[in-house]
Amino acid sequence: MQTSTSTPPIQIAIIDNHTLFRQGMISLLGDFEEVTVVFDAENGEDMISKIKKFPSPDIILMDITMPVMDGYEATAWLKTNHPAIKVLALSMSDEDRPIINMLRSGAVGYMLKESKIRDVVHAMQTIQKHGYYLNELVSGKLLHTMQNKNTPADKSKELTSNELTFLKLSCSELTYRQIADEMNLSPHTIDNYRESLFQKFGLKSRTGMVLFAIKNQIISV
Repeated sequence: MQTSTSTPPIQIAIIDNHTLFRQGMISLLGDFEEVTVVFDAENGEDMISKIKKFPSPDIILMDITMPVMDGYEATAWLKTNHPAIKVLALSMSDEDRPIINMLRSGAVGYMLKESKIRDVVHAMQTIQKHGYYLNELVSGKLLHTMQNKNTPADKSKELTSNELTFLKLSCSELTYRQIADEMNLSPHTIDNYRESLFQKFGLKSRTGMVLFAIKNQIISV
């Protein structure tokens, strides 16, 4: 049993279509006094039904690939209807596309299901304290940028027209080669724009660029 904390436990819900995964998470989290599982659900539709019957969670652990209503739709629904509830995505995929799409849908963090349970608890504590959780995908400088809440105008003014267009297209599902075609530029030039943004704002990944654009309202979600 983990050491008792002076703060109330974080109220959480687990949304995943695999019953064994949900049961396993509930069992593992039972060793942590820092969190309390208020309900679990097998998909977004089930979540909507149960959210009316149970105490409102502070944080929801959200799977992505689910039948009936997937993680993207469920997260977007929460952002519209229950914006105070934060979503931490838990997925098997470490590819750009699902990460970007979950962040665009409203998730405030993204972790792999293979993560250690103590790291998941730490992520939820971070979300409870700061409102978001950023792991190795994003650098400390980006964290600083987000915490300082720079205005969109301040950040947009630091970008050239082509860099701004590239940044917006990077927040889509287009590959870098497709972005080059869309902008009628060579892949080499696109690589230069990417590296320029990485250096200019201390980013390390495409996911970092998306987070940067969302937090500074350079793109709308």
